[in-house]
Amino acid sequence: MSIFWWKDLPLGTRASLQDELPYGIPQLRQLAAEYAAAQLEARSISLSAPLRATYEGWPKRALSLEAALKAEVLIGSLDEFATASSASAHDISVVICTRDRGPALADCLRSVAAQRSAPGEIIVVDNSSNGNAKGVCGEFPGVRYVHEPQAGLSRARNAGIRASRLNIVAFTDDDVEVHPGWTAEIARAFADRDVDALTGLVLPARLDTPAQRCFQFTMGGFGTTFVPLTFDSRFFEETRPSGAHVWKMGAGANMAFQRSVFERVGLFDERLGAGAAGCSEDSELWYRLLATGGACLYEPRAVVFHHHRSDWPGLKRQMSAYMKGHVAALVVQYDNFGDRGNIVRICKQLPVYFLKTFVKTLFEGQPGRLGILASEMRGWLAGLPFLLRFGWRKRRIPMRVAADAKGMAK
Repeated sequence: MSIFWWKDLPLGTRASLQDELPYGIPQLRQLAAEYAAAQLEARSISLSAPLRATYEGWPKRALSLEAALKAEVLIGSLDEFATASSASAHDISVVICTRDRGPALADCLRSVAAQRSAPGEIIVVDNSSNGNAKGVCGEFPGVRYVHEPQAGLSRARNAGIRASRLNIVAFTDDDVEVHPGWTAEIARAFADRDVDALTGLVLPARLDTPAQRCFQFTMGGFGTTFVPLTFDSRFFEETRPSGAHVWKMGAGANMAFQRSVFERVGLFDERLGAGAAGCSEDSELWYRLLATGGACLYEPRAVVFHHHRSDWPGLKRQMSAYMKGHVAALVVQYDNFGDRGNIVRICKQLPVYFLKTFVKTLFEGQPGRLGILASEMRGWLAGLPFLLRFGWRKRRIPMRVAADAKGMAK
């Protein structure tokens, strides 16, 4: 997997077999032209920017021939877009939730400490029962430690929000290392665009094992779009009848919010996420945000590197949990807004996806795909009982945002 950059601007990726390397000069020129054109179209106001997201979360092309013919100094424009952000991150609270992964947390904190623009505060929320991350946090001056012993990623994230003090709350995970310009790009994006939330590009940190490569290339990883996209109420309404495709907006490993979002739509739903229903606590919050008129910017200049599961059992557990959590989130979204598209996705779209994937795998013979598919189907089956858990479905989303530092921050 080759990742192409123009200075600090990620342009795209290309997967190659060993005998296809190295790339020749003509091929590199062709790739550079294609990637550069996509960036100019998506970022230049005079051409067609900003681009909206389509139904499937891809850029909705808007470039006219007239605008293209009038374009001048394109390389200069690309250089401008690729200039590293110098925006101050002093108004950003970085929240990292962790559970029993001390070495990985240390790597994550080292990357955050190396930011070109230091965040205003760094908060680690330890979701372990015995507080085993406190020692790791003590090795990094200025890191605030919060212990949330009740299991659940949403609980941990909510504890981080309540402990935070600044206007922008950015989240990453303990199995992630962030690019040196991550916080500066988040700060620039919120300064330049009137949006409520932001997601960014998640690249693989390593692709050493078959399981890691399966997740990235076969399962799609965390998405590979390299141009900025706006997800707004129009995107929501277009996809609503078949279940708004909010999971296309990004990943919880790289997201940030204006603090006012939590005051307006509430915190993360503690029924969802790792340690609870499985996952999708991030996409469910994005659903609430768009359903109430908010907007989210996907900005791939904000880059993080995720350590994918390295073994097959770990990947299968992950995909099962993803599917179970996805079904649970669809149930919550239906209960909150009455959108029948969520039920259609559970009962029709997902079974069709399983069938198509099974047939495709039989013909293409992708290594390990049938085992992953079986795990996804087990997750879907494990999620179906949420439709009948009426007590679970009546629980309320936590709404309290104000920091309660007493007894939490240590």
